[in-house]
Amino acid sequence: MSDQRKDYGRRPSSQETGARMHAQYDRPYGKKPYQGDRKNSGTDRSYDGEPRRKKSYPDNGGYSKKPYDRNDKPYDRNDKPFDRRRGRDETRKPYAPAPVENERDEQPYLLIGRNAVREAIKSGRSIDRVLVTTEHDGSLGEIVTLARERKLVVREVDRKKLDELCMPFGHGGKTANHQGVVAYAAGVTYCEIADILDAAKERGEAPFVIVLDGVEDPHNLGSIIRSVDCAGAHGVIIGKRRSASVTAAAVKASAGATEYVKIARVVNISAALQTLKAAGLWIAGADMSGENMRAAAMKGPLAIVIGNEGEGLSKLVRDNCDFLVSIPMQGHIDSLNAGVAAAILMFEKKRQDAE
Repeated sequence: MSDQRKDYGRRPSSQETGARMHAQYDRPYGKKPYQGDRKNSGTDRSYDGEPRRKKSYPDNGGYSKKPYDRNDKPYDRNDKPFDRRRGRDETRKPYAPAPVENERDEQPYLLIGRNAVREAIKSGRSIDRVLVTTEHDGSLGEIVTLARERKLVVREVDRKKLDELCMPFGHGGKTANHQGVVAYAAGVTYCEIADILDAAKERGEAPFVIVLDGVEDPHNLGSIIRSVDCAGAHGVIIGKRRSASVTAAAVKASAGATEYVKIARVVNISAALQTLKAAGLWIAGADMSGENMRAAAMKGPLAIVIGNEGEGLSKLVRDNCDFLVSIPMQGHIDSLNAGVAAAILMFEKKRQDAE
């Protein structure tokens, strides 16, 4: 009994354990299921002992599609986007380029103020509609009456609505002074230089033209146009680039004179001066270094050139002038506003013509 218990509880020796382990691994390869190789995960053997085969993708559908490659097709901003819910949007418009310079001048703009709106209605200009406040005080009632006689659309709106429309044309964060009335009108119809010369011929007068070289402030432009109408000049020539155009602010500053003054818009001011010279006009440039306007000969056919508010006449335009004239100064400031200087020279020319 004691021997049997001793044999039952005896631990196997190291030789017996080693022989048992060798016998386990001496079996033929493949009989025992492949358990995988933890040390070499990249083996070419599958779990069933067969060589691993490369997976082949079907020709169509599934994984047959080629992965996206950004170099296959260049990016096109006009390409229509894809919407998963609705599919490709075929109605979406392509990318629109930025508006060209001065494109807003061709669009309808506002006539601001009572004088500008009244003169536009009297001249028969094409007006879309007139917006007025509910209180028709003073000359505002006259404007409403004239608009209804011409069968124009007149709408009464709140003053806050007019303030919002005129805000872009104000100064210092304040809205423009609309005086309770605003009109939507078509853009100004520019004319040609020949039209200005024909207007002088029809009136039987020597041509008198004002040329603006780089006047950028629309209020100065409107003031000059107003002085042109008052002085009896036949037209204004402005540039297309680096110059103010006839916008709502200019119409407001002109007090409606834009309805009666012919305005030509040219690409090259120097070329326009050559055209005026060929028509028999003398060219006088406004410059502080020029001759005193009282001593200068300004009678007859004449074109007065007004330069930029800060830099004055450009070098090329100055060289194309026949002579330069200046306004005598007596105070501490040696320069005038472009609109004021133009008005003084215009009426000096008319004074000399009357002598």
